[in-house]
Amino acid sequence: MLIVRYAVANETFVGLQDGDTVRRFPHVSLAELLRLPADAFRAEVERVAAEGLVENREIRLLPPVDERTEVWAAGVTYERSSEARQEESVVADVYSRVYDAPRPELFFKSVAWRVAGTGDPIGIRDDSEIDVPEPEVALVVNAGGEIVGYTVCDDVSSRSIEGENPLYLPQAKVYAGCCALGPGIRPSWEIPDPYALVIDVSVLRDGARVWEGSTSTKMLHRRFDDLVSFLTRQLDFPDGAVLSTGTGLVPGLDFTLTTGDTVTVTVDGVGVLSNPVTAALTR
Repeated sequence: MLIVRYAVANETFVGLQDGDTVRRFPHVSLAELLRLPADAFRAEVERVAAEGLVENREIRLLPPVDERTEVWAAGVTYERSSEARQEESVVADVYSRVYDAPRPELFFKSVAWRVAGTGDPIGIRDDSEIDVPEPEVALVVNAGGEIVGYTVCDDVSSRSIEGENPLYLPQAKVYAGCCALGPGIRPSWEIPDPYALVIDVSVLRDGARVWEGSTSTKMLHRRFDDLVSFLTRQLDFPDGAVLSTGTGLVPGLDFTLTTGDTVTVTVDGVGVLSNPVTAALTR
């Protein structure tokens, strides 16, 4: 099952998608669900799975985040990510040190209204020379700091801007079109082992695959609960949060995304997220 946001005409709903069947929640936002404790969250999902009104109209999937729910991300959580950051950076030792540090690298990624869903365009900056997808597993965390689900994230980034100076990280990571999530939220109890999730990525250009890769969360250097514990220190998330957990797939410095590419990220058991690439444009 996937918890999804979707649109019918000009109306937005929350639903539970199981194959071709979508059952509607009585809640008007995902944020309402993320205010619930984990036990109540699960009970509500299971109630809708059994009793929810079946949606018979054609739907359009939306990003699985809304209202005041924030998207954050972690960096340098895989060995490949540490290596790539050191390759690109003029201050390489910063990234070698954070990989094994007790405190993880966490950064703000996006407000809900800027997030792209599956099928929506992602953007690359016009002041950047090297732009890459970063395929990741993202944790869906409720207001109480409990992990209640998983989704797929593409943490689109400018390697060239970040490589110039670590203090440029916000500009490399936060801009129009930099974050995609979807297609929905897989409830946490449906994932028997979150540290055995296969992550695949491919980039198509003019019908040809120009980059692809595969990894697994078993290669993750940090625990999910540990990342969440640092995120929720001194911060409140009354509508929950999404925390992307870092990437283990980074192309070489000779690769960059270009307008017209299509990026597809697949996380086994969680979902498939696919987005066309365009120039980063403000809305």
